[in-house]
Amino acid sequence: MQLGMVGLGKMGANMTRRMMRGGHELVVSDLSPNTVKSLVGEGAVGSASLDEFVGKLKAPRAAWIMVPAGDPTEKTVQALADRMQSGDTIIDGGNSYFKDDIRRAGQLKSKGINYVDVGTSGGVWGIDRGYCMMIGGPTDTVQRLDPIFKTLAPGRGDIGRTPGREKVTGSTAEDGYIHAGPSGAGHFVKMVHNGIEYGMMQAYAEGFDIFKNADSKELPEEHRFTLNLPDIAEVWRRGSVVSSWLLDLTAMALLENPTLSEYTGFVQDSGEGRWTIQAALEEAVPAEVLTASLYTRFRSRQEHTFAEKMLSAMRQKFGGHIEEGKH
Repeated sequence: MQLGMVGLGKMGANMTRRMMRGGHELVVSDLSPNTVKSLVGEGAVGSASLDEFVGKLKAPRAAWIMVPAGDPTEKTVQALADRMQSGDTIIDGGNSYFKDDIRRAGQLKSKGINYVDVGTSGGVWGIDRGYCMMIGGPTDTVQRLDPIFKTLAPGRGDIGRTPGREKVTGSTAEDGYIHAGPSGAGHFVKMVHNGIEYGMMQAYAEGFDIFKNADSKELPEEHRFTLNLPDIAEVWRRGSVVSSWLLDLTAMALLENPTLSEYTGFVQDSGEGRWTIQAALEEAVPAEVLTASLYTRFRSRQEHTFAEKMLSAMRQKFGGHIEEGKH
C-alpha cells in the first residue's frame, strides 16, 4: 500500500523503515528537511510541505501522524483535514488522550474523512521486534489498512499459543495487533497498558532497591547480604514467573553499570499514567498500585533513590527516553 508518515522521530522513522522493508510506498514529512532527506535516501518519497505531502498521496489517501501528543497532534490533524478529501483517512499513532480521538473523529466525520487511533508499543526496538498495536476506528477503514498493520506488527514469532486459542477465529491478537473498537478505543487500551507499565516498573525498581540496601549498616551484621544485582536480574529472566521484556532491559542496564550512576533518577511521566488514574476515578475502580507508581514519578523530580534510577534506566532502554532533569 501507499501511506504517508508525518513525524520522523525515533518511532516514526523506524516505522517508516519497517513498512518500506515490507514493500509499502511511504511518503514522508517532517519539520526537519535533513530527516526527510535521510529517509528519501532509504527509498521514501519526500515532501517539503504538507501541501506537497498530500499532493503526492493517491486517493483514498492515508496519512499516519507520529508527533508529540497534545497541541502538535491537534494542529497536524487539523492541517491535514484542511487538505484532505472525503474518503481519506488520518491515523494518529502517538499517545493521544482517547477523549480527544472521539472528538476529532466526530469533527472529521462531517467532512467524510475517516479517523483511526493506534496505540503503539514497541519503542526504539520496534523496527526489528515489531510494534504491538491497539486500534480504534471504523471497521471498514481498519480492515482496508490491514496490510499496514500486519507489516508493522511482530507476527506470531516463537511465542507459544495460549491453550484454547486454536479455537478462536477472526482475531489478529496473536499477530500483535487488534481492532479494539470505535474511535478512541485504541488509545484507551494503550493508556491503561502504560498505566500497568508504570506499576510493573515500580515493582521491579522497589525490589532491586531492597537488594541494593541489603548490606545496610542499619541491619545486624549477620543479616546483611552483598548481592549481585546483574546476576539476580539475569537468573529471573530464565524460568521465573516475573520474567518480562522490562526485566530483560533491566538486566541489560545493570550489566552495563550495576550502580546506575549515569542516571539521576529523574523520572518523567508521558501522560497516559495520569489519564489511566483519571479513568479509574471516573469508573470508581480502585487502582492503588497504579496510582502509587504515578505519585512516585512525581516525587522522583525532588529526590532520587536507586529505585528511581532503575525506572530511568528502563525508560531509556525501551524507549530511548532521555532524562529531562539530567545535567
